[in-house]
Amino acid sequence: MNLSINQENLSKALNIVSRIASTKTSLPILNNILIRAENNYLTLSTTNLELSIINTIPAKIKENGVITIPAKILTDFIHQLPKTDVNLELSNNKLKIKAGNYKSIINTTPPDEFPILPKLKEDIKLIIKSDLFKEVATQTIIVAGNDTTRPILTGVYLHTFDKNLYITATDGYRLAERKITTQEGEISAIIPSTTIQEVLRVITDEVNDIEIKINDEQISFQIENIIITSRLIDGKFINYRELIPKKAENSAILDKNEFLRVVKISELFARESAGSIIIKTNLKKQLLKINSITSEIGENSAEIEGEITGDEGVITLNSKYLIDALNVINSDKIKFNFSGKLSPSLLTAADNLNYKHIIMPVKS
Repeated sequence: MNLSINQENLSKALNIVSRIASTKTSLPILNNILIRAENNYLTLSTTNLELSIINTIPAKIKENGVITIPAKILTDFIHQLPKTDVNLELSNNKLKIKAGNYKSIINTTPPDEFPILPKLKEDIKLIIKSDLFKEVATQTIIVAGNDTTRPILTGVYLHTFDKNLYITATDGYRLAERKITTQEGEISAIIPSTTIQEVLRVITDEVNDIEIKINDEQISFQIENIIITSRLIDGKFINYRELIPKKAENSAILDKNEFLRVVKISELFARESAGSIIIKTNLKKQLLKINSITSEIGENSAEIEGEITGDEGVITLNSKYLIDALNVINSDKIKFNFSGKLSPSLLTAADNLNYKHIIMPVKS
């Protein structure tokens, strides 16, 4: 192997793929990056056996070759080099690196033990605009769970229903559903939320489309010259549509930013009570009132004008969950529905129902 490559391009590619190279593994080879040089391209690959990332970048290849090398030392070293051309040359299982006045030699490992990376033969192929993907992914992964004893809830559910494509996630206390687009055929895939996070990290403003391929066991995302492939979570997602309230006894249409400001202030006084805040509607005065009380700090009360309909009601919610929901609803006006102390609340944009965010009440 002998090649020359721009330092900035190489450093950026290494940062992307090295994230999943695992140092906590019984297989030392998973600490490494697989580097393949051929046809004027340098391909960098890593895997943790559940997720793999392949990044292909142009390079001046003088001699083809393939090696594996520890991810951390190579990534950190290349990052510190000056912004100039970097020459990589393999000799006797040692990679010689030269850039300006800097020279280094790093021991490598033959690629024989590196896991075979998946080449996905898709049953389903989707093309989604990158801006839309970022929006729908951000709106849903915030509620994905992290309890590994319930793996289904650690993923996001990409699926079709009534000829529409949806993405949904829940941790058992809150739930988010976003309609993406119309879609023929059937799709049902539970994607690890960590995979979605990796995809979001590599989407830049220059990316237009994301190509998604799905089969029974795996999913891949191609973002220009980067391919991220992941195992799907095995199992059946919960029948969550039964949890979405069909009607509400109380409804308030509010200015989103004002509601968010009031909830953030209330949270300051609610930390001792695990973030619980009390929300009441006042039908006569057309107000939404929010209270938070703690014995050590004191209490806070605020009112927001809005369009209040239905009965005068009260509900206690987790303020952090409410802040998370309001932060990802892309509308100036939001609609807040609830039906008493024990029923789930529903937040949507006031002008469309493409995104639904459900928060279960605090019962204490």
